[in-house]
Amino acid sequence: MPIAALAIGAGVGTAVLSGHAGAETTDVVRSGAVEDSYSSSSRPTYNFGSSDTLVAGRQGGDTMVTYLKFTVADPGRNVKVKGAQVTLTRESRAFPSALTLSRVADTAWTEKALSAKNDPKIGAVVSTVKPANGATSVTFDVSPVVKGAGTYTFAVTSTVANSPARFRSAEAATGQPALAVTVVRPAATQPVPSKPAESTPPAGGNCTVDAKLVPSCGVLWGAAAGGFSDVPRDEALKTFEQKTGRTSTVYHTYHKGDELFPTKNEIAMSSDPANPRVLMLNWKVGYGTKWANVARGDQDARIDRLSAYIKANYTKKFFMVLHHEPENDVDPAAGSGMTAKDYAAMFRHTALRMKANGVTNAVFVVAYMNYEKWNNASWWGDLYPGDDVVDWVGVDTYNNAQPGGFHYGDFNYLMNRTTDKAKFPGWYTWATTNHPSKPIMVAEWGVYDSSKTVVGKNKAAVYATVLPQLAKLPAIKGLVYFETAKDQNGHDIRMDDTPEALAGFKKIAADPRFDVKL
Repeated sequence: MPIAALAIGAGVGTAVLSGHAGAETTDVVRSGAVEDSYSSSSRPTYNFGSSDTLVAGRQGGDTMVTYLKFTVADPGRNVKVKGAQVTLTRESRAFPSALTLSRVADTAWTEKALSAKNDPKIGAVVSTVKPANGATSVTFDVSPVVKGAGTYTFAVTSTVANSPARFRSAEAATGQPALAVTVVRPAATQPVPSKPAESTPPAGGNCTVDAKLVPSCGVLWGAAAGGFSDVPRDEALKTFEQKTGRTSTVYHTYHKGDELFPTKNEIAMSSDPANPRVLMLNWKVGYGTKWANVARGDQDARIDRLSAYIKANYTKKFFMVLHHEPENDVDPAAGSGMTAKDYAAMFRHTALRMKANGVTNAVFVVAYMNYEKWNNASWWGDLYPGDDVVDWVGVDTYNNAQPGGFHYGDFNYLMNRTTDKAKFPGWYTWATTNHPSKPIMVAEWGVYDSSKTVVGKNKAAVYATVLPQLAKLPAIKGLVYFETAKDQNGHDIRMDDTPEALAGFKKIAADPRFDVKL
């Protein structure tokens, strides 16, 4: 929920910016491996795609080869690739005296099918490194190969006898393989309220969702209505839908502690054939205790009880948000039990235990705040639980419609504001740079007007920027409005506080890109 006002994933990094106004900007864009595994000549039929370890080298008569696949997105218009490096982190044991990274032409292999019987042919050597004694990682220069967008695959080998290298794979909790691409961008400006160029929305009607509820096209539309009020959430949502003219495909509700959910009313809302909805259930599993306590198993009975309830009462796919907006609850003091790392551990433990308990229909979402104070904090990057337990990367973000007021801006600003690009490049930029394979859920968004006298056209002007700018933020696959007459800070985030605001919001809701079929 709103408040006045990096997660750097394991094995990946962030965009590090330099330069000055009016000059080119250098970014280091890091991404994780989309596929990685290794083959073993003495175990030719074995597949190691789910292992958290990669091995390269020789041990006795066994030769092991590590395979890596990276996808580089289009860096953008007039952006030049200056260089690229692959970094692997040591899992255990010392590195051999030499390691070689070679090009692999075949990009069709998958980590779930690769073995020594079908591993792809190794091509020309790209880089050979000689790790220093005690080195914890190795970096290969792949600049001669990585020149722009595309899929790149590599093999790592070693001819040193009886000294294989062991690296952390993409399945590891930390230290995953990373490809760092250095790019030079033209001078950029901060996003400011403006009337963007119109863009044609995608055609609706044929969009469906996959097993992780990711739409094949278009954007999921949703709402959390009636916040901070005594009106039952299901009644508030129906009123919201009637006013806006569209069913809220995503129905966002909130729970804590020992509460069992989805409730009877929530199940009914997601079982209405005339108004198809998917639940987004927000749970503070650590309510009444600390994140570290949850992570060490103190609340396993709570997790197990909810797991059993879900298995017995609800079989449909649903979104599960674990403790949204954790930044506001972080205590960075060592041993507090509420550090950013404690949050990540709590999320991981809860998600993994629910899965082990047989809850297979939960799609896990990590939902951040978009508040610059926290984004710039040194601990912010430690919050990310890991790509293996996060299905969607989410954000709760709010704009002020008061011209010149704090957090005044358009939809681009709502998603990508920053006070210092060197510290934090903007939330959307961070998410798409560090977790390019993850869909983005705008788990809460809203607009309030801090003007002394509310002016109807103010909210309408912000709403008018949503559709054309949303079209240019393709990673956003879910857009969920948080509606309340008064939040913790007295903000009125209703979409209908003035006739002008409601008319502007209804134009968004009517767009065919939200015609996604569940």
